[in-house]
Amino acid sequence: MGKKLEGKKVAILVADGFEQVELTEPKKALEEAGATTQIVSPAESEVQGWNHDEKADTFHVDMPLSLARSDDYDALVLPGGVRNPDQLRTMTRAIEFIDGFFATGKPVAAICHAPWT
Repeated sequence: MGKKLEGKKVAILVADGFEQVELTEPKKALEEAGATTQIVSPAESEVQGWNHDEKADTFHVDMPLSLARSDDYDALVLPGGVRNPDQLRTMTRAIEFIDGFFATGKPVAAICHAPWT
């Protein structure tokens, strides 16, 4: 795969309870295509992934949601998992961040349950 996304910065927005593979595989593909990715989360330092109904790995948060600005990114990935979008959709700050991508016509990828957000 070429580096077609070189110079692009992609936010991956997750709260505790995201389906781990729905973060790791898109992140890997984006980075292989040349994009820079950042995990954005309401969690300050680490966020908990899940494999179906069991806890999986924790991931370093690159950018706390409280400081994230959609203007700083070229695209957004919203992984699913039941717990993740259920939490994010109740957070005004998360909705404002997501809306910023739609308002400016930037791509948003929503996986599995993520459209709930």
